[in-house]
Amino acid sequence: MATTKLLLSLLLVIQLAATAFAIGVNYGTLADNLPPPAQVANFLKTQTNIDKVKIFDANPDIIKAFANTNISLTITIPNGDIPSLTKLRTARRWVVDHVKPFYPQTKINYIAMGNEVLHWGDDNLKNSLVPAMRTFHNALVREGIKDVKVSTPHSLGIMLSSEPPSQGRFRPEVIPLLTPMLQFLRQTKGPFMVNPYPYFGWSPEKENFALFKPNKGVHDQFTGKSYTNMFDGLMDAVYSAAKAVGFGDVDLVAAETGWPSSCEFPVCSVQNAVDYNGHLIKHVESGKGTPLMPNRKFDTYIFALFNENQKPGPLAEKNWGLFKPDMTPVYNAGVMRNQQGGATPGPMATTVTQPATPAAPAGPAKPAAPVGPGKPAKPVKGGKKPKPATPAAPVAAGGGKKWCVAKPGATNQALQANIDYVCGKGVDCKPIQPGGTCFDNDVKARASYLMNAYYQANGRHDFNCDFSKTGQLTSADPSHGSCKYNA
Repeated sequence: MATTKLLLSLLLVIQLAATAFAIGVNYGTLADNLPPPAQVANFLKTQTNIDKVKIFDANPDIIKAFANTNISLTITIPNGDIPSLTKLRTARRWVVDHVKPFYPQTKINYIAMGNEVLHWGDDNLKNSLVPAMRTFHNALVREGIKDVKVSTPHSLGIMLSSEPPSQGRFRPEVIPLLTPMLQFLRQTKGPFMVNPYPYFGWSPEKENFALFKPNKGVHDQFTGKSYTNMFDGLMDAVYSAAKAVGFGDVDLVAAETGWPSSCEFPVCSVQNAVDYNGHLIKHVESGKGTPLMPNRKFDTYIFALFNENQKPGPLAEKNWGLFKPDMTPVYNAGVMRNQQGGATPGPMATTVTQPATPAAPAGPAKPAAPVGPGKPAKPVKGGKKPKPATPAAPVAAGGGKKWCVAKPGATNQALQANIDYVCGKGVDCKPIQPGGTCFDNDVKARASYLMNAYYQANGRHDFNCDFSKTGQLTSADPSHGSCKYNA
């Protein structure tokens, strides 16, 4: 009997050791100083608890490097390839060229059909997405691969509302695309992938809530549930939206989430990054789930593995990494097997510290993640598109008004695209027309007026001033003469 108990105890310890960490990471390659893929794969296998990796292309050197590591790999099909993959012959050729040479030695678990297509894609790309997913699944099966799931990651720009979480809903215009997609995922037992970034919902008032730090919490008046962190709220909002269209049973994956350790503003700091990522890892691995999905464990992928010195955009874009290019930790997030050095997470919220603040009522509420007009920069091969704009620095103490204006370096072409977008969204464009109070021959002046009108009309969220990185917030009133900017 004693021997049996000992064996059972040992088996339990082994099982707990094997499942204690199940955290993933996004492995981007927009840098000129990264170590070779084989070295990266060996480092992750031998030195970290990371057991899942997602890449933003189908780089054969990277895929091969993860052979026999027991690290699960997600391969991403470039957005531009999607329309052609609606044809079975093309899809099978893609499988033969990019999957079969490495399978099953490399443990490929997901194929991501593009990235944030419903956010960045044109109509042809969006309409091709679900047919391509179905065709690619059939191609895998015909090539004898039946355990690799096909999905596609979404920004939370697909959300109409996210507060309170139980009233989360998809935007009406994406429901006709998401419904057949969710049906496909249910049929194939694939996950619905989303990219929740509390970083983009940051404000000084919500900082502790975003970072999993002790806070007064948020109360959902419709369910009676209390939330101690923004990540749970975003995941439950997506769950509620999927449930509202009949697919609450489809598994969710947090395909990207993270926090930059450096940028031009205090919101990016090593301590904030370690608080968010360190607490997130503990939270996900606890198996607690969320208030609406108790005891659910999500595949969660931190963005990103490395700081990437060639990413375009502001300083934050180059500083999302858990590791420096020499593979030393930027901070101690809890992924190293032999924890060492660097900043460590502070106290973590487990229960609300005061009576919870009621969440905002449901309705045509704010989107949960950035959506921006204008054509985004084309992703660089081997990496991914730039993230939405960094949350703006807080205005003067005690609050204050903010306006959205065009960035100094924005091109006239991009600004004209912003004008066209805003005017197409029902914003009154008469003031910038000839004879209007804000007419100006300078396209930047006209765009600034309309970008601000859009920002003010859509809830004054920082991401409403992103405009594919051509907008910026200011605390200086840009009104001039008879041209008055709303605030």
